[in-house]
Amino acid sequence: MNRFYQPDIATTLTLGEDESRHAVKVLRLAEGDLIEVVDGQGTCYTMRITLAHHKRCSVEVVRADVVPTPWRHQIVLAVAPTKHIDRLEWAVEKCTEMGIDRLIPLQGHNSERTVVKTDRLMRVMVAAMKQSLGATLPQCDAMTPVMQVIRAPFAGQRFIAYCDAMLPREQRKVLAREYTAGSDVQVLIGPEGDFSPEEVEAALQAGFTPVTLGESRLRTETAAVMAVATIHTVDQQGANHRK
Repeated sequence: MNRFYQPDIATTLTLGEDESRHAVKVLRLAEGDLIEVVDGQGTCYTMRITLAHHKRCSVEVVRADVVPTPWRHQIVLAVAPTKHIDRLEWAVEKCTEMGIDRLIPLQGHNSERTVVKTDRLMRVMVAAMKQSLGATLPQCDAMTPVMQVIRAPFAGQRFIAYCDAMLPREQRKVLAREYTAGSDVQVLIGPEGDFSPEEVEAALQAGFTPVTLGESRLRTETAAVMAVATIHTVDQQGANHRK
């Protein structure tokens, strides 16, 4: 069944212009056809088309199902946007498919990009949410200074993906070992030039745990995906252990 996104579908019973055009012009759906519409807040509606108009496709509710996220805690990813925006969009797409609750684009001392169009990132997230059959859309913040994120309160585990090259390998902390399954978690991923020493020191003073994501040197977008994948893997291992 074709899936669409409309945040106010429960009250308007009408798809937005873009989704209406896709339904009627592209997919050639007609009155009486059934579709799924998610509101981004966790509900998936099975709906019947009552007016197949390419600008305002009207529907009626057949049933409504609450679709909880597979995880029951907060996953917050704070990542410095890459110089080439398509790489960031790729990471956002994959992280949304795997599952995050909030994305914070970071602006720091060594950032390669200082402006990000959040509306474009939201479109990527919407497409990824529908692709992965999710019903909850992550929150996407505006570009935020690293220091502001570091100083903001967060009731959960906090990690900064930073590894001191002078620290012996056997003493480096690994995210997969430090993260406790099922915990609210926030992970900071820096730019290609890494976090500045001042930013790292501020994070450590604020209670962040410095971690590595493995032995390889990863690009920013790869590190973001790796971090989210690691969290979900540890969560799944924890769930299997409890069975």
